[in-house]
Order: sequence, then structure tokens, then C-alpha cells
Amino acid sequence: MSIAVFLACLSSLLLAGCATVPNDVDNICAIFEEKRRWYRAAKKSEERWGTPVHVQMAIIRQESSFKSKAKPPRKKFLGFIPLRRPSNAFGYAQALDSTWKTYQADTGRRGADRDKFKDAIDFVGWYTDQSQKIAGISKWDPYNQYLAYHEGQGGWQKKTYSSKGWLINTAKRVDSRARRWGGNLKQCEHRLDKGWWIF
Repeated sequence: MSIAVFLACLSSLLLAGCATVPNDVDNICAIFEEKRRWYRAAKKSEERWGTPVHVQMAIIRQESSFKSKAKPPRKKFLGFIPLRRPSNAFGYAQALDSTWKTYQADTGRRGADRDKFKDAIDFVGWYTDQSQKIAGISKWDPYNQYLAYHEGQGGWQKKTYSSKGWLINTAKRVDSRARRWGGNLKQCEHRLDKGWWIF
């Protein structure tokens, strides 16, 4: 096998590995131990936008369970005939086409992709920053940040979520997970910060 072919194969394997779902999607320390590049990307987003890592990660966990090419499930007619998807949300952060384009224009990151984790988590940081600027929602408030993430800042201000019990329950789960992960992260950050550059 030539060196060029070997390197091409190795590159493909590395890229495929980056797109795999973590083995334990409910343990933030295990996620980052397995995906050290994700930790660095999450920290960079936190540094840039000010939203805590555990809040950003809890939103992504809810939106896609860390599946890089996640899409909203199709509804089915008569129980088996697939219909159109309810929206064009895509990727780790389940960002809509229009919102992603706004993010790209606002940040100058024209080459950002929704199925790349480092871009998706930066998007979440940007969006939560927008929610603070537009609606006054604290970046440390996972519950209301998630409601605004789902409904849009204007929808949150109009309280469109108030008639959606399922959404309120989902936001409570995001809040609970984020707060739990915040505590967990304190136990493993020192290990993650040590030698992150190796991965």
C-alpha cells in the first residue's frame, strides 16, 4: 500500500471517528474523555460567547443526542406512509437553514457546517448570546435559554411556550441535566484541561 493511500484511509477513519456518537451521551465527563476535541471546542465557544459549557452541551444533547446528521422525525400518514419532515432543522444543534445563515453572516463563518461539532457548539453559544441580548435571558439559565432556543427569542417574549406542556417538561429536563452536568464537570475539568492538545 502506498503512503498516499494509507494516509487517505487513515484520514477517512479519523473523520468517521469524529462523527460517531459518544458511548455514554448522559455523562458529560465520559463524553469529553472520549471526545477531547469536543471539549476544546466547547471551551472555545464558552470563552467567545460566555455561555457555560454544561448549558451548551445540555441543549445539544436534547436536540440531537450528539448525532451529527440528525433531522426531525417524519410524521406518518395511516401509521406507515412517511410524510415531509416538520422543518429543515439539521445537525448537532438542529439549526434551521435560515437561522444558520444568519449565524454565518453575523459571525463571518461562511464555511461553518451544521454536522461539525465545533461549528454547532459555536452556533449554540452565539444563539444563547443573542437570547441574552434580545430577551435578557441569563446564559446561566438553561430552562429559559432552551425555551428561547426552541421558540425563538420573539416567541419566548410572547410566551408561546405557555400552552405547550410537552415543551415546558422538555425544558425542565434540559435544566436538570445542565445543572447536574455543571457539577459533574467540576470533577473532571482538571483532567480534561491537562494535555487536551494531545487529542
